[in-house]
Amino acid sequence: MKILFILLIFILQFHVHAQNVVAEIAVGQAELDKDKFVLDDFEAKNLSSTQKIIAAELTDILRNDFIFYKHKFNSVEYSDKGKASFSNPQLEKWATEGITYFITSEISSGTSDVIEAKYKAWSVLTKKEILNQTFKVKHSSLRSNAHQIADAIYRSITGKSSIFNSKIVFLSDRTTKGRNIEKELYIMDFDGRRVEKLTDFNSVILSPSVAPDNSRVMFSLIAAKKQMIGGRSHMIKNIDLKSLDLRTRKVTSLSSKPGINSGAIFSASGNEIFLTLSFSGNADIYEMSLANGKMRKVTSHYSDDVDPSVSADGSMMTFLSSRPGRAHIYTMDPSSAEKDIKRISFVGQFNATPRFSPDGKEIVFTSWVDQGFDLYRIDSAGNNLSRLTKDFGSNEEPAFSPDGEFIVFTSKRVNGARAVQDVQIMSREGEILGQLTQDFGRCYSPQWTNLPK
Repeated sequence: MKILFILLIFILQFHVHAQNVVAEIAVGQAELDKDKFVLDDFEAKNLSSTQKIIAAELTDILRNDFIFYKHKFNSVEYSDKGKASFSNPQLEKWATEGITYFITSEISSGTSDVIEAKYKAWSVLTKKEILNQTFKVKHSSLRSNAHQIADAIYRSITGKSSIFNSKIVFLSDRTTKGRNIEKELYIMDFDGRRVEKLTDFNSVILSPSVAPDNSRVMFSLIAAKKQMIGGRSHMIKNIDLKSLDLRTRKVTSLSSKPGINSGAIFSASGNEIFLTLSFSGNADIYEMSLANGKMRKVTSHYSDDVDPSVSADGSMMTFLSSRPGRAHIYTMDPSSAEKDIKRISFVGQFNATPRFSPDGKEIVFTSWVDQGFDLYRIDSAGNNLSRLTKDFGSNEEPAFSPDGEFIVFTSKRVNGARAVQDVQIMSREGEILGQLTQDFGRCYSPQWTNLPK
């Protein structure tokens, strides 16, 4: 039980402090030269009043989506200048006003609750049409259709996928009743909309992790079990590892060894997982095959090693260890036990939740500094440390977006006599973009889903 207590301290100690909010933007960055981007008003063709409302809502969602990429695009609205823009985009006019990309649409009637939306995107500098695509938009799936269109526009400009089709899983204690603390699993769109509850255990869930193909979510569950001690039956608590199928909502058990079965993450292939186990004495990290349950020890030390994250190519693992006396961040080659171990964090009294960027070049983590938790970014070699938050409450549990452009995290602050903790999103450089949850209890452990392949 000693190791169980230690890991619970690791997991829970980062949620018991709060600070007053002083300022919103934490780090200054040099002003970058941004592309000017216009999403013009749509041209309507034979739309009913209901369909006009759908079309207007669609345009609003698209414009809001691109606000998240304001570090790349300076969105400009010219709703009074785009007449007949779909058939006659007037690129010379946009060029004189410094516009880089111009997006226009023609929306026509389908059935009563369906519209047909044709979108064109132009590179004003080259005068080339870079997108010409038609979409069916249903009122019942308006937000998901809008995110798909926004992603198509983004890809036509950048050649890369956006976050628009991604989702975020997170935990909330909003169902807690009195002293009976509950943390259940939820999922929402990247912009905080369409929140859906995924579990109903009436217990405490920890450390969610999404499979590479977005089919499953792993998590740890504090479960009560019967155990015979001294010839008598006793109820004890154990941290078991579970998996939730996001399609069928079926829950399966992955590991329920005595003690800790926690902090699990998927390998890049999704065929193995890395997790912390303590059945042998102290907390170490293991690799486990999902096909046959075969295990391999990755760390082997008298100190506790927890909370792994593995780079996309599998060549490097980062984790949290108490080897220096307090929790700090290490990297290693996970191909064999204790291979190429290196400490990379030396900031703050202790650190938590190291997470790789999608390309494996950077690690974002939490550190206790200046009597509060703040977020830092460092390269995987342990160089180029950057502080991402300061004077913005107590900030924890960061995770990169699947395109590497954003970081989602939780931020706790005192609001009068009440402490609130919400999911926030920032750019990778530390510019706070917005609060994704509100009045949803205390939120924990946000993790992105992956981009569709």
